[in-house]
Amino acid sequence: MPAPGAQFTEALRDLAALAERVAESLGPQLDVALGLVEDTVRSGGTLFFCGNGGSAADAQHLATEYVVRYMRNRRAYPAIALTTDTSLLTAAGNDLGFESIFARQIEALAKAGDLLIIHSTSGSSPNVLRAAEAARARGVPVLAFSARDGGPLRELADHSVIIPTDRTDRAQELHLCIEHIICDLVERTL
Repeated sequence: MPAPGAQFTEALRDLAALAERVAESLGPQLDVALGLVEDTVRSGGTLFFCGNGGSAADAQHLATEYVVRYMRNRRAYPAIALTTDTSLLTAAGNDLGFESIFARQIEALAKAGDLLIIHSTSGSSPNVLRAAEAARARGVPVLAFSARDGGPLRELADHSVIIPTDRTDRAQELHLCIEHIICDLVERTL
């Protein structure tokens, strides 16, 4: 029988080791991601977030941090999670197909000066790929948070932060951590 807490210690050390690898190898890529968000917020653009499953939850979480606040009281920053309107999602899914649920919203809402932030650990989900294509067609840059090899999303995004793991949970944990750091830095400087 393992010692009390041993399984937790092992799992947390695994996460810490991955975070250390990311800190050592992705620093310049994280600076680029920060710059994209800062430029959008500074110019009054809207941050659009999307993803599926746990990544949808992260998209909603991050949009909320920008609109309400993260660590500091400040003005509200325009941010929208494209995952929250059940009437729109089900109508688009039914009438246009599930692969169009985010793209349709980008077509309706996004404009130059905005930023689409996609969460997709696989980088392969058809609905996020279509969202990236719709954003590019409107002149809206795409920032992708993914894992593994970044999937086809890597080629559609203007910039990708790819967590070097095959574990979806670990990638999502680090996406959220990195994006919290970005939000904190944006609040400090704007």
